Amino acid sequence: MTSDHEQDTNMMAVDDDGLDEISPLTLGQYYQRLFPQELYYKWLNYNSKVPTTEFTHREFSFTINDGVYIRYQSFKDGEDFQRELLRLSPSKIDIGAIFTAQPKHAKSLQPGVFKPVAKELVFDIDMTDYDEIRTCCQGGDICTKCWKFMAVAMHVLDRALREDFGFEKIMWVYSGRRGVHCWVCDDRARRLDDTGRKAVVGYLALIRGGAEQGKKVNLTQRGGQHPHILRSMEIVEEYFEDILLIDQEIMLTKERWTKVLAALPDEDLRKSLDAQWSKRPDRSSVDKWSEMIDAVDRKAAKRGSKFGLSTFERDMMLQFVYPRLDENVTTHLNHLLKSPFCIHPKTGRVCTPIAADQFDSYDPMEAPTLAQLLREINATSGQGNGATGVSAMTEYIKIFEEFVASLGPVNDSQGSSIQKQNSLDF
Repeated sequence: MTSDHEQDTNMMAVDDDGLDEISPLTLGQYYQRLFPQELYYKWLNYNSKVPTTEFTHREFSFTINDGVYIRYQSFKDGEDFQRELLRLSPSKIDIGAIFTAQPKHAKSLQPGVFKPVAKELVFDIDMTDYDEIRTCCQGGDICTKCWKFMAVAMHVLDRALREDFGFEKIMWVYSGRRGVHCWVCDDRARRLDDTGRKAVVGYLALIRGGAEQGKKVNLTQRGGQHPHILRSMEIVEEYFEDILLIDQEIMLTKERWTKVLAALPDEDLRKSLDAQWSKRPDRSSVDKWSEMIDAVDRKAAKRGSKFGLSTFERDMMLQFVYPRLDENVTTHLNHLLKSPFCIHPKTGRVCTPIAADQFDSYDPMEAPTLAQLLREINATSGQGNGATGVSAMTEYIKIFEEFVASLGPVNDSQGSSIQKQNSLDF
């Protein structure tokens, strides 16, 4: 039987019509016939009827010709952007910050004048950061089992951003291969400086330490009572057994249970449990986890709350399931992030938006590929209207359209606050 990620890899070599190749020709067809250009411009211009610095001072980066990387691109309006998109047919589009001047003039400005002033608050969660935990896949491969880590991450972060920070305009996007991106588009979020972004990450990040460190979450009894931790634990508890103990079987073999036991702050417990399981290695991960927690609880009752035993189960559940953030992506205003509706060069899949009610049902293996879209639009040519006429894109265009509409209109007579305060047009 072929695995999900093998199917994903093999999908790129099916027909001989040339559409399976990701090339300037096929990408050009995608950008001309399927890329949601008007909605895209409305999003980054924040629904203003006239171009604002939200768009004109925004950095775009294009990757072309097998890795040639062109930074500091900027455009006067949506039509200007579309012309360059069709001319270059980039294999990747990255979105950057809004600057004090148009990025295309960056080289002509004096040092210190050209500075980033705003950008969406963004988060990047990559499946490779779970490689020390997941047993089904490694590296760039994913399947429906390990994708559940992404579902949990979206649930936890989405609720924290809404309930703890009061943000409302949040868009989740599949990265096209092995992770998800989050775009927080509220005005307050876009205007955060690096210090503010670091504070948000500091609030949300719980996992500390590299692959060699056994225990990476160490919350005090009081810290564990924080509303964000309590709410996150509700979500984690709902998914933990299904993901870690059943799907991933993290304690199935001696090699695997040894990694778990390494986090136990009691050498006697580690040795006794290892000996117990070595005699009966065929016991399930569910049984071994239960036996470990029972042993920890008994020891903790004798020793009180010392040595971290009383909080061990909570900390370990969070360590295994809580979102693992690429902090640099969030904390630096000038950091680029791959654009929604890009085509991922490794998988050929579209970076599609994910609706808030689809965190559990979204299947990355169902995200449309470039070849699939071009074949469909060729087969239905004349029957539809661009991307909205292609069934594989309709759902995602609708999600994006609803999100852009939720941003609300901009008062064009006043212009954007970012534009008025920071523009250095000349």
